[in-house]
Amino acid sequence: MGGFGLCGVPENLIAALRGRGSTGLTVISNNAGIDDFGIGILLKSRQVKKMIATYVGENKEFERQYLTGELDVELVPQGTFSERIRAGGAGIGGFFTPTAYGTIVAEGKETRVIDGKAYVLERPLTADFAFVCAWKGDRLGNLVYRRTARNFNPVMATAGRVTIAEVEQLVEPGEIDPDHVVTPGIYVKHVLQGQKYEKRIERRTVRRG
Repeated sequence: MGGFGLCGVPENLIAALRGRGSTGLTVISNNAGIDDFGIGILLKSRQVKKMIATYVGENKEFERQYLTGELDVELVPQGTFSERIRAGGAGIGGFFTPTAYGTIVAEGKETRVIDGKAYVLERPLTADFAFVCAWKGDRLGNLVYRRTARNFNPVMATAGRVTIAEVEQLVEPGEIDPDHVVTPGIYVKHVLQGQKYEKRIERRTVRRG
């Protein structure tokens, strides 16, 4: 599932998955949302069995389920996380990174010294389904993302066996300048127009003028 914090989150697809009632899910996402938004609503309804993520500090329900043993968690350094997804989409069987060498993250993994520097072998990440959110898309699945909502969505779109894209604006083929396309439609199996986006702000900080 694409998104970073609460930005670029496929809100409609997550709500549909909750409504469908699917359980035992393994979710790959940068974070777990918050208690009542994003992936947090799937955690609240006990539909998620395992989370593969990089940051989970804003979700109390996530913390509770993890500490009670209800939820399996694989925490991955953010750069490694992104590259594992990119590798999955590119058909790369793995890569060596110095990140996490000598830590518990590297336990049980192959290590290698290359030119005098120690590296850890990381495997690619793929999924049965990829849920992504784009600002604009056409009916052939060509997608354009807007500003920071681009985040993890493009790499997620390449690494799912079936990629489903929800878009804020759905247009006809030819209406998007080819130079502006970020995710080509070849990666997208289904596209739908999302509605009623909340686009929440995770934390609002103001200062006096």
